Amino acid sequence: MEILNMDSRSLKQLFSIPVIVAALGYFVDIYDLLLFSIVRIPSLRSMGVADSEMLAQGEYLIRAQMIGLLLGGIIWGIMGDKRGRLSVLFGSILLYSLANIVNGLVTTVDQYALLRFIAGIGLAGELGAGITLVSESLPTRLRGYGTTLVATVGLMGAVLANYVAKTFDWQMAYFIGGGLGLILLVTRISVFESGIFLKVKEQGVDRGNFLQLFNRWDRFKKFMGCILIGLPIWYVIGILITFSPEFAKAMGIAGVVAGDAVMYSYIGLAAGDLLSGFASQAVRSRKKTVFVFILLSLVFITAYLYWPFQTSSGFYTGCFFLGLGVGYWALFVTIAAEQFGTNLRSTAATTVPNFIRGSVVPLTFMFGYLRASLNILQAALIVGVFTIMIAFWALRLIDETFSRDLNYLEKDH
Repeated sequence: MEILNMDSRSLKQLFSIPVIVAALGYFVDIYDLLLFSIVRIPSLRSMGVADSEMLAQGEYLIRAQMIGLLLGGIIWGIMGDKRGRLSVLFGSILLYSLANIVNGLVTTVDQYALLRFIAGIGLAGELGAGITLVSESLPTRLRGYGTTLVATVGLMGAVLANYVAKTFDWQMAYFIGGGLGLILLVTRISVFESGIFLKVKEQGVDRGNFLQLFNRWDRFKKFMGCILIGLPIWYVIGILITFSPEFAKAMGIAGVVAGDAVMYSYIGLAAGDLLSGFASQAVRSRKKTVFVFILLSLVFITAYLYWPFQTSSGFYTGCFFLGLGVGYWALFVTIAAEQFGTNLRSTAATTVPNFIRGSVVPLTFMFGYLRASLNILQAALIVGVFTIMIAFWALRLIDETFSRDLNYLEKDH
């Protein structure tokens, strides 16, 4: 493999401070983003929510968080292009760290929803800004490896979140997440701004104009394509994994804990990100690799819902393969960063993953509507097949960007 044959200079670039700090930032981001899915049941029980209302209240809270991510994606994306990538890395982590600390003090579901909304706004900035900074800091030949490293390290935050949630009560788990974010904030002092961004800033060109993503068909088409190829990823995370205890119950499997389902799925997701990242470098194509992983997602979604699992360990194996199938998350965000010029790159790379996270809102409504006339497994399969079909179609709308030079601008003429 190419990575094993790198010289010391290339390895030094790959493991540079921007890459390491972006990876650690995404690690904390994933911890905080998924903590709600892990502690949903114990936290809602402590507020007096009945088991019969657990699914409905959980959907309400995850919608609040995802709407925050959707709004935050626009805010931080624009700021990243106007003020710089570092401004987002500092501002977003401060907001979601403080929100998560306060989240440990809530006593009602509405307070919980408000804090998940605010935390969602903060969480929206981390990945897009980190991937943009890494993409612009590394040479073309290392770009795919760098973004894969960021995502793979970051996704392990789900493992820590599950361990902390098992060791401490849900309030302390939120306190720890907020504290980790504040500690990480200090490490970012040593990170330097993207050289490509600084050159564009000196030129005084229009930067971070969100409307530019919509005022030309070629840009709008690419923007929508970038978003929709990721639809299966957050269908899996936001529905199949978040509500895994309910799915397990429908299958007649006892003992399934949401935290373990999240952990095993994210171990699979990290493995998938490594595999898809290296595969895209080997075949020199982002699009071909994503096509294969969307196809794998369809296979593993169907198996998760209809494989005759007998035990919780078998069910968790299904969660692992679900994560493996949608393990093109890093590739998905890298593609978004590579599709657009420097003056729109942060806007695109930050809004795209958060728009797709926000897709959980209509997907949960669709899921809830179908559950009224179908069982939970049938409803989930229909929603899942819908996301796969949309993703295959959207793949045709984007450019192949494997070897693209990122030092260019988006212009309207």
